[in-house]
Amino acid sequence: MEKYESKQQQILLPAEVVYTMISRFDNLTPALADKVEEWQADENHCSFKAKGFTVKLQIIDKEQPKYVKITGDDGGVPIDFNFWIQLHPVAERDTRIRLVLHAELNMMMRMMVGSKIQGALDQVVEGMAKSFNSIPY
Repeated sequence: MEKYESKQQQILLPAEVVYTMISRFDNLTPALADKVEEWQADENHCSFKAKGFTVKLQIIDKEQPKYVKITGDDGGVPIDFNFWIQLHPVAERDTRIRLVLHAELNMMMRMMVGSKIQGALDQVVEGMAKSFNSIPY
């Protein structure tokens, strides 16, 4: 499996607050329901349409306030992967976040999308940090 890691970003909230938001897919409904098509979520499963494709995800492991591990659910993603959202509490209102993706990609896929995956992870973690840092606390 190939491993891709985002840059680490700072969130000016306690790790427990960030963990509470990311540890349940249904907590993400207000932020995502109008950004993707057909968003559905419960605590550990979600599905949505992106560019006409249905994506199904499930949370398979989590430890408060350290990480949430996500994978594809019931054939909802065409590649084998694990996606980690890692949190590192530094101080009361200083949490560092990093995204780690382990994906089973053949050589052709690695060449075509490997660098794009890295850039996408960096963009996503930057967007997450910006969103969390805009929450009044």
